[in-house]
Amino acid sequence: MNTNIDKIGVFTSGGDSPGMNAAIRSVVRTCAYLEIQCVGIYRGYQGMIEGDFKPMDARSVNNIINKGGTILKSARCSDFKTEEGRKKAYEQLVSAGIKALVVIGGDGSFTGAMLFNKEYNIPVIGIPGTIDNDIFGTTYTLGFDTALNTVVESIDKIRDTASSHNRLFFVEVMGRDVGHIALNAGVGAGAEEILIPEENLGLDRLLESLKRSDASGKSSSIVVVAEGENTAGKNVFQLKEYVEEHIPKYDVRVSVLGHMQRGGAPSCFDRVLASRMGVKAVEALLEGKSTLMVGIQDNNITLTPISEAIKGHTKIDKELIRVSDIMTT
Repeated sequence: MNTNIDKIGVFTSGGDSPGMNAAIRSVVRTCAYLEIQCVGIYRGYQGMIEGDFKPMDARSVNNIINKGGTILKSARCSDFKTEEGRKKAYEQLVSAGIKALVVIGGDGSFTGAMLFNKEYNIPVIGIPGTIDNDIFGTTYTLGFDTALNTVVESIDKIRDTASSHNRLFFVEVMGRDVGHIALNAGVGAGAEEILIPEENLGLDRLLESLKRSDASGKSSSIVVVAEGENTAGKNVFQLKEYVEEHIPKYDVRVSVLGHMQRGGAPSCFDRVLASRMGVKAVEALLEGKSTLMVGIQDNNITLTPISEAIKGHTKIDKELIRVSDIMTT
């Protein structure tokens, strides 16, 4: 163990995701177990610049493992993008005696941490917290599993209405650049069609699929759409108009699930994953490691260079796409 590190700071940055509190709890309690001081940094990089710090011990994280959001808050920080802002953050850390950092967030948060380390040599370890599951170097990010459960539950309820009124629903889910949520939730909820950025379905195939569903006797349909999907240059509302124009018998509605996907109590999977990642993050720092991200691959906790996590691209599950095609027959 690296005995030079006697105080670790932990903070959350970027969009919140279920499991962040469980990760904070894990970092704090691992520090307590190893007799290392832990400091919570509020409001991400903005709080770091302002010195918004609070000592945390094992009891300070009671009853947060089941809570969504982040007790340490999160905020955008344009000042940290400047040399002056990062210098101020470094001075605040030195003044507080913080020797290393655990950052819980996404690629933007990791980019800031990597630059900060390069300029001031502050050891940093990242924990991937984002519902999009779009970070390279880990099979799952914190919050992804919970978001899937939230989406599937919502689609189940929407299907009740769709069936009652013989309607077609386009359900838009989060996934600006990747379709992991849409694909997994679509299969799990039995959607008739799934539109994701990685696979351009095309308008003709969409119409044919909907016509097949109608011909097979289905009185209602659910189409799950990733927010980053733009079939033939059309967003989800334009898709609604296009289908209504070409298949007039359909009564089409759009439901945008939005930020509700980020909220709610984390699933058991996310709570366990957060606990494992938090322990590994602290242990890695005390072993003298830095600029690495904790991940999970083949159910083993791993470490990936943050530079690779940022630049790498996650791949959509082709086997799941094949399964989806079969299930929508």
